[in-house]
Amino acid sequence: MYKLRMFNMKWQLLNYFLISSVVTVSGIYIVLEYYEKELSSWEFRLWFAFAILVVSLSVGFIATRRWQRKVDELHVAMLELSKGNFTVRIDMEPVEPFLYLYDAFNSMATSIEERVQLMQKLGEAEAIRDQELTESAVMEERRRLARDLHDTVSQELFAIHMSASSLPKILERNPAAAPALMNQLIEMSHHAQKQMRGLISQLRPIELKDMSLQEALEKWFPEYCRTHELQGQLDVSLPEIISEAIEHQFFLIIQEGLANVIKHASAKQVRLAIYEREHQYVLQLQDDGQGFERRDIPSASHGLSTMRERAQKLGGEVEIDSKLGSGTRVRVRIPRFSGHSGGKQE
Repeated sequence: MYKLRMFNMKWQLLNYFLISSVVTVSGIYIVLEYYEKELSSWEFRLWFAFAILVVSLSVGFIATRRWQRKVDELHVAMLELSKGNFTVRIDMEPVEPFLYLYDAFNSMATSIEERVQLMQKLGEAEAIRDQELTESAVMEERRRLARDLHDTVSQELFAIHMSASSLPKILERNPAAAPALMNQLIEMSHHAQKQMRGLISQLRPIELKDMSLQEALEKWFPEYCRTHELQGQLDVSLPEIISEAIEHQFFLIIQEGLANVIKHASAKQVRLAIYEREHQYVLQLQDDGQGFERRDIPSASHGLSTMRERAQKLGGEVEIDSKLGSGTRVRVRIPRFSGHSGGKQE
């Protein structure tokens, strides 16, 4: 079959060559047969040569243009495939010089689409299975952390109580020392309040079983931003229902990304956007923090590697763009296949 296709391509090239040759030979024959006397004129010879050249170039231009269109069509299809459009295919005509190339491309695109789709399904199944296996352990760990951190806050509250209890005596014996103690109480109470908000935000279990990703984010994201004194902007636009596994992985990636913002960015504003393109789901998290240089971040950085692993489980990728003093943008792209929304499991 391959040899037959190569033969068809070579035969079409030969056709163009034969057409050009026949036109040229026919022109020479006609001139020699009917215009023998005019051949003595240099002007006639010049016009004849020009006509033959124009005909030959025209045939060559038509052939080249036709082939160029075919190459451009293949190039565009390859670009679409590289951008994550795994459904792209090239329409083939019954008589097609590039038939073997187009057929090979379509076969390759079909194979890639099937493999990425299978990878995504396996990743979803693995994510759901891991979630079920670790749910009880995670909840127990959260309770343990809540107890430990509660003890820390309790100690601070106890110190506030002791200082407040001593305030009447200080006012009685040394009124001048009272303002300093009151300022200390205000600072301690503010710190304890901030700690308590952080504990509630971090340890409160967020479940997606009874709500969509958008509903969960609308509930959790503003509270998280207030707790950590950030100005947050949320923009979620998902017209269709996406699978539970993708929602879960997105939510975990968002939590990891925001934790990095709090720990490292020193940011004042953060914007979270989730939307879909024709062939992709896109998550974008952007802050106005201090940013970083690539060389300053270890390749094995836990936060970044965790986000990449979560995206790769579903056949996706993570792109991180950051500059010192210009903030950081994290973009996650997950392939979107038609007819594969997944929905919520009952």
